[in-house]
Amino acid sequence: MEFFIAQILTGLANASSLFLVACGLSLIFGVTRIVNFAHGSLYMLGAYIGYSLMQVLPGSIGFWGAILLAAVAVGLIGVAIEMLVLRPVYSAPELFQLVATFGVILVVQDLALIIWGPEDLLGPRAPGLRGVFRIMGEPIPKYDIVLLVITPFIALGLWYLITRTRFGVLVRAATQDREMVGALGVNQAWLFTGVFALGSALAGLGGALQLPKGGADLLMDFTILTPVFVVVVIGGMGSLPGAYLAAVIISVLNVFGVTYLPQSTLVLMFLVMIVVLMIRPYGLFGREEVAGEHGQVGEPERPIKPASGRVRAIVAAGLAVLAALPLYGSSFSQVLVTDILVFCLFAASLHFLLGIGGLVSFGHAAYYGGGAYVAALLVTHAEAPMELAFLLAPLGAGLAALAIGWVCLRLTGVYFAMLTLAFAQLIWSLVYQWGDVTGGDDGLVNIWPADWLNDTTVYFYLALALSVGGIIALRHVAHSPFGYALRAARDSQRQAEAMGIDTQKVRLLAFGFAGFMGGLAGALFVFSKGSVFPNELEIAKSFDALIVVFLGGVKTLSGGVVGAGFFKSVEEVLLRFEYWRLVMGLLIIFVVIVAPEGIVGSLRKGAERLGLMQGERR
Repeated sequence: MEFFIAQILTGLANASSLFLVACGLSLIFGVTRIVNFAHGSLYMLGAYIGYSLMQVLPGSIGFWGAILLAAVAVGLIGVAIEMLVLRPVYSAPELFQLVATFGVILVVQDLALIIWGPEDLLGPRAPGLRGVFRIMGEPIPKYDIVLLVITPFIALGLWYLITRTRFGVLVRAATQDREMVGALGVNQAWLFTGVFALGSALAGLGGALQLPKGGADLLMDFTILTPVFVVVVIGGMGSLPGAYLAAVIISVLNVFGVTYLPQSTLVLMFLVMIVVLMIRPYGLFGREEVAGEHGQVGEPERPIKPASGRVRAIVAAGLAVLAALPLYGSSFSQVLVTDILVFCLFAASLHFLLGIGGLVSFGHAAYYGGGAYVAALLVTHAEAPMELAFLLAPLGAGLAALAIGWVCLRLTGVYFAMLTLAFAQLIWSLVYQWGDVTGGDDGLVNIWPADWLNDTTVYFYLALALSVGGIIALRHVAHSPFGYALRAARDSQRQAEAMGIDTQKVRLLAFGFAGFMGGLAGALFVFSKGSVFPNELEIAKSFDALIVVFLGGVKTLSGGVVGAGFFKSVEEVLLRFEYWRLVMGLLIIFVVIVAPEGIVGSLRKGAERLGLMQGERR
């Protein structure tokens, strides 16, 4: 009994920082409707700034003063981020806002590296709180007990702020109906700034408070990001009581999981999230989530039509140049272009969901990496020939997409996106921990193509044919009756159903088809590299695909392909520089604010303006 009480107290202490960060994220989303992926970066900055202040402020007063000053400093940083990056894109679709916050992550990571260096910083002990208390004979760190006492007071202060002050009334009103608050004469811009500052300060406070428990490092932004989003989604987006309850549930379960089922720790919170969302689709205390005012990806500015003859001629010429690459290029250039082609197919499969279906998936790497692992497992354990493994890999990925889509498509908006992320993490953790079969962190190696393909040039032509063929198939489906039905479901589900379209069935088939194409890209990848590792299933891989789709242009059919080619080419150059994330992050933010149409959309607009200018001169 004593052991169980000690475990519960430890879990409650761990829930403190998690609650503070999740609470800030929930506030920001509730009012601004922005899914702030940079929230983990604010948590990291709170830890680093708190550490620096603790080095110059002495004693107990200095320690607690440094924590409060770190929260204030991060709140001010949040104000700068909101005004400079997010305010210009409040009227943009949700995906654009999300990508902007991802650009902030990259910028903050390199700025932290420049200021504090690459070494992990060990947080100082809280003065006067060294050692443990004995509770029923079980040792509990003194600092954990202090956190247990502090957190309820912070929660009570937030409750008072939200329920008993004018600012809180405006926050609650904006959560329910932002447009009505604006119609009543409230300055929404400054309200959003104030809420973002408060949410950022809470994240910074959480980061500074955890210093004696874990210190500061450059990976803590991504480490906290996933559990924070899980907590917010389980509790209900915008609900502070829900965030607190979910933080307690996840933290306590994690403590018991470490003790009794160590291998469950990577998946436990995702299992809880899946169960909760299947029972209560909008979280424990959430309300029905309506996709953003401007849609998740925005409406196309014009009907998407097949490419003109001129465009087809340009594409054909480009393909001819690619096909002749072995005649003038080196073996390395063929390998590099093969990688780009594979990534283009992967991005195009996600773009099919995003642009045509309006479905923002955060876990598309599950099908890319899943296809790669299906092929690798067949070769390794079943000794299947490369041809059979190549055939079954996309089929396996497509079936997995159908199964996952059947569950996820019951939800909408952020809840849908987060559930796709949860399933992707489940697959990643299965691959990572089932070492006897998947090789675990060591991956699977010696997955080479058949003898007749075991040549750089021959495999290049195979990748060219299948990647281009897959992209053409995706475009063909987009222009088919099925593609128009999918667009109808995206633009107006009610009207589409009134016309007799089974929107759920159409979306599910689109999910499976996109998964199939992602699995095909994964099969091309594994036989190109001869190996596969769990990082091909990670969240970062899914985010890479999201970014390239955005860079190319969500509202165009060729956006995914153009964005992937541009991203891979730029990446090869930027990786030579030490602070490439800073440059990439600034580039992403620049595109979001200045050219939200992406590369293809901006080129199209430029061509139209040039044509109008020439017409006026005539």
